[in-house]
Amino acid sequence: MVGFTRRTLAVLVGTAALVALAPAAASAAPSPVARPTVQGPLPGTAPGDPKSPNIKDTYPFFSTYLDLRKAGFVEEEFHLSGKADAYSATGAVEGTDVAYKTRVVVRRPANAKKFNGRVLVEWQNVTAGYDLDALWNYRDILREGYAWVGVSAQRVGVDQLRGWSPARYGDLDVTGAGQFTTDQLSYDIFSQAAQAIRSPQGTKLLGGLKAKTILAIGASQSAGRMVVYYDRVLPQIQPVFDGYGFIVGGAPTRVGKEPVFQVLSETDVRTPDRRADSNVFRRWEVAGSAHSGWDGQEYRGPLSERDLGGVTQYNCDRQPFSRMPIHQVTGTAYDHLARWAERGTPPPAAPVIQFNADGTKARDENGFVKGGIRLSQLTVPTALNDGDNSGESFCRLFGSYTPYDQATLKKLYPSKGRYVAAVVATDLRNIRAGYITPADAALNLKDALAADLGK
Repeated sequence: MVGFTRRTLAVLVGTAALVALAPAAASAAPSPVARPTVQGPLPGTAPGDPKSPNIKDTYPFFSTYLDLRKAGFVEEEFHLSGKADAYSATGAVEGTDVAYKTRVVVRRPANAKKFNGRVLVEWQNVTAGYDLDALWNYRDILREGYAWVGVSAQRVGVDQLRGWSPARYGDLDVTGAGQFTTDQLSYDIFSQAAQAIRSPQGTKLLGGLKAKTILAIGASQSAGRMVVYYDRVLPQIQPVFDGYGFIVGGAPTRVGKEPVFQVLSETDVRTPDRRADSNVFRRWEVAGSAHSGWDGQEYRGPLSERDLGGVTQYNCDRQPFSRMPIHQVTGTAYDHLARWAERGTPPPAAPVIQFNADGTKARDENGFVKGGIRLSQLTVPTALNDGDNSGESFCRLFGSYTPYDQATLKKLYPSKGRYVAAVVATDLRNIRAGYITPADAALNLKDALAADLGK
C-alpha cells in the first residue's frame, strides 16, 4: 500500500496555497524530478571472455561488439536506484516514493575533446521480450561524438535481464516489489535517468563529460510510452529533456515548449491524416523504408547469437527487410533536433508520402511509393525496397527487398559512370535539403562505386 509521502504533502500544500489565492484556477506546481543513486561502472570483462565461469556475469546484455576503443569511445553499465512516482496511462498519480532499481548502459566518448555535448537517452524497446537498443545509430553517434544512454524502464526487459544473469541483474526491480504491473514507474525512472545526467551527485554517468543538450528518443513501442510521457506526465513535472525524438512510432498531440521530431518509415505511414508541422513539431516520412529494416537486423544478428543463442528466422510472404537506409535520415534528425533545442530553429520540412483517393498508398510504375524523403537507393535503384510485407509474427514490420536481375540492371544502367553520377546527384539534393549528411553521402558513393553493374 502506498503511504502518505513527501510528494503527496507537497502537492496538497501547493494546491491549498493556490486555492486560497485563486480558487477557480488552482493547480499543483510542476514537481522536481528526483536525483537517483548511481552505482558503477559495473565491473566486468569483454564479452565472451573465457576466464569467467559464467561469461554472462561479466558484461552488459547486448553489449556492442564494435571496437569502441578505436573510435575513442567507451561502454559502461550502471545501476540506477531511488524512489519513483507511479503514473497511469492517463497521467493520474497512482503512487509516490516507490523504491526501484534498474540499469542503464552508457556509450560515450572517452574524453571531452570528442564529445559534442549532446546526449541521446533511449527508452529501451521491449517488444521482442528483452531490452533492444533500437536507436543506437552507431555510425552517426560515433562520427559526431554523441553520448548514448540506454534506459531499462520496463518490467519485461528487466525481468529478462534478471533471468539472463542473476548475478549481475538479480536485484533489479521496476515494479515496486510487484505492486505495479503495467510499468507505471517507467515514466519517472526515465526522467530520473536524465536527471542523473543533468544534475549528477556522486557517481557520474558520463564520467567527466558535461552534457549541454539532453534528448529523449524512443522507437516503436517506446515511442508510444514517450507519447504518454509527453502528453500526460510532462505537464506535471519539471522538464529534464531539451527535445524529443519519436522514431517509427506515434507522436504526442500536446503542444509543449520542448521540440518534437517524428521520423516514420513507409511502413508506419498508414493514413493521409497528419499533425501539421509547426515551430515545435516536425514530421519526416522516408519512402521505401521499413519499421524494422535490414540495417538493424544485420547489426543485432551477432548479438542475438551471443546473448540469446540464435537469430530468429521469419517466414514472410515476401523477402523481408527493406534495405532503404532510414538510419541515415534518423541520424540527421538527431542533429537537427539538437540544434533546434539549442537555437530554436526548426528543421526543414519534408514532402509526405502520397495516398490515392481510396486510401491506399500511391505508387509509381516500378512499385515505389510516391512522395516522402527519397534517398538515392530509391531514385537510382538496384532493387525494389518498400515498407510492406505480410506473413507470420513481425513480418508486416520488415518491409521487403526484391533485388533486380542482371538483365534489368543492364537495361537501367548501361554505364556505371552514369549510375554513380545519378547517385551523387540525388545525395547532393538531399544534403542541400537537410535530409542526410555529407558523411552518409560518402558512404553511398563508396557503395555505388563497388556495385557490380555497367562499365
